[in-house]
Amino acid sequence: MTGSFLEIIELPSGEIVLRRSDEEDAEPLIKMTFSKEVLEYLQGDHFDVAKAMIDACINEVERKSDMESEDYIPDDRVLH
Repeated sequence: MTGSFLEIIELPSGEIVLRRSDEEDAEPLIKMTFSKEVLEYLQGDHFDVAKAMIDACINEVERKSDMESEDYIPDDRVLH
């Protein structure tokens, strides 16, 4: 995903997807669908909820990538 800009969009089907902005016809990286019950509960805020969920996903992937690097030192590491 390096070098690509990502965008979050809502498709006409109601799905919210994360995709590369320069590849409209490519398979989305993430697809999210909310049930009718959840859509009613969120009262139009489903896109904001989806963005927060995707942000959390990206942050977790970045954290896992950092942990796998040789230079990674956890923030909570204690030296004695």
